Amino acid sequence: MIFYYIYIIKSKVKDFIYVGITTDLRKRLAEHNNKKEKSTKFYAPFELIFYEAYRSKIDAARREQYLKTTKGKTTLRTMLKDFLLNN
Repeated sequence: MIFYYIYIIKSKVKDFIYVGITTDLRKRLAEHNNKKEKSTKFYAPFELIFYEAYRSKIDAARREQYLKTTKGKTTLRTMLKDFLLNN
């Protein structure tokens, strides 16, 4: 059974949050932390702060695209308000 994960990682050293999609969450987080991803390598190391699992790749991709919009980012900051204020 394959799950598609929408994940949110936060840089431990800079004010940077990244939203992505993967089928292997642990491997993908390791790739970000090992600076193998061009778009995030300057912000490593990261911590995983949120994820959602989907059975449908299309549903997961739709959610990822939403979370990358201005409205989606506002939703994320509301959902994770306590965590973001205290970390």
